[in-house]
Amino acid sequence: MSPGNLVVLSGGLDSTVCMALATGESDRPPLALTFDYGQRHRTELDRAAGVAGHYGAEHLVVRLDTSAWGGSALTDPSIDIPAAGSTAGIPITYVPARNSIFLAVALGVAEARGLDAVWIGVNAIDYSGYPDCRPEFIEAFRGVAATGQKRGVEGDPIAIRTPLIDQSKEEIVRLGIAHDAPLHLTWSCYQGGDHPCGECDACVLRAQGFGSAGIDDPALA
Repeated sequence: MSPGNLVVLSGGLDSTVCMALATGESDRPPLALTFDYGQRHRTELDRAAGVAGHYGAEHLVVRLDTSAWGGSALTDPSIDIPAAGSTAGIPITYVPARNSIFLAVALGVAEARGLDAVWIGVNAIDYSGYPDCRPEFIEAFRGVAATGQKRGVEGDPIAIRTPLIDQSKEEIVRLGIAHDAPLHLTWSCYQGGDHPCGECDACVLRAQGFGSAGIDDPALA
């Protein structure tokens, strides 16, 4: 039997493409792990459930109240979501330690379930500049898996797979199409609501990816 996989599934474009890639490498559906962390764009939780259902995957939702400590426009409704390119440096949509928390939990779940790899759709090319999406961050967490888990110290660390980390949004869109990912189910907008705002970083990067690929965004059809 091929190795079991866990995919950190937000319901967005990148994580859904990861889900498609992980599905293609195993004879059983990946475990889909979604975090309900108090994000204002809660629409993505329903989209994640839809993507998991598309693949016939078990969908595990972990609830974390990151809004209790705030510090991000994604979890504090009193902070406005900035328009794309309107601020310098790391934007206020960065959620402190989000991917550190997600990967720590994902590694724990994978170890408990006897799974061999955690897949996460971080990207360091067409992205908002979040520090926890970079290759050096992932390498640091591979060290955590090797030194801080029973499997790791016994010589069989859980792999952390990041197939999109050096891909442009155009390339990610094309990968999704090539692997029949259900892109029509995905959600990227930080604002939430019923329709994407078209102005936040996530919306603009997504639009640029589909535009560069010459493909209509099926989620907007």
